Amino acid sequence: MTRDARILIVDDEVAIQRALSTLLRSRGYQVEVAATGRDALARVSERMPDLVVLDLGLPDLDGPEVCRRIRESSKVPIVVLSARTAEADKVMALDLGADDYVTKPFGPEELLARIRVALRRVAEESTSESGRATFGDLTIDYDRRRVIRGADEVRLTPKEFELLTLLARNADRVVTSRAILKALWGAHAVDQPEHLWVLIGQLRKKIEPDPGQPRLVVSEPWVGYRLVTVASH
Repeated sequence: MTRDARILIVDDEVAIQRALSTLLRSRGYQVEVAATGRDALARVSERMPDLVVLDLGLPDLDGPEVCRRIRESSKVPIVVLSARTAEADKVMALDLGADDYVTKPFGPEELLARIRVALRRVAEESTSESGRATFGDLTIDYDRRRVIRGADEVRLTPKEFELLTLLARNADRVVTSRAILKALWGAHAVDQPEHLWVLIGQLRKKIEPDPGQPRLVVSEPWVGYRLVTVASH
């Protein structure tokens, strides 16, 4: 699911609507446009697009609220496109279910790459949700709770395996530090990032060829972590 994917653009700026529509159609995507949050929610429900490009500055509903409502009823990938550059806005959008966040002004090839990654993640999700998933030379056997790198088994602690599984289930998507802390240690731990720093370091030592230059589990400064597939390097 790439070239024939249906993409819903949610933006109230006519110039942005036209530019994005032209760009996406030139790459073979089907495009629909919504200028308000309520129209976007209706189209997601009725038309079931394959991906949503969402601006946060909408005239009726706040973008984060639209993101939250979409995620309540759908797993459709959401790529936020916004002029808001503050880390707090980025973290909020990701915590509410956005798959990626691109700031304006943006390069068209960057946006297209983010869209391809989000669509690919969904296409591969059914495989990842089965018994095992492979990322380069790393294989995760969820049923047996085993991890293999190359021909060798990697011995992970229960918490390390939980962390790797969480990142793998969201491959190529940033998972915020708060979301990881809550999932692994509970809501009381969301303000204790030192637990996560230590665990990330331990996991990298076991699965990265060079833990000092990680290429699999990468940091998104002040936001969270992303498990990067080989194809997106």
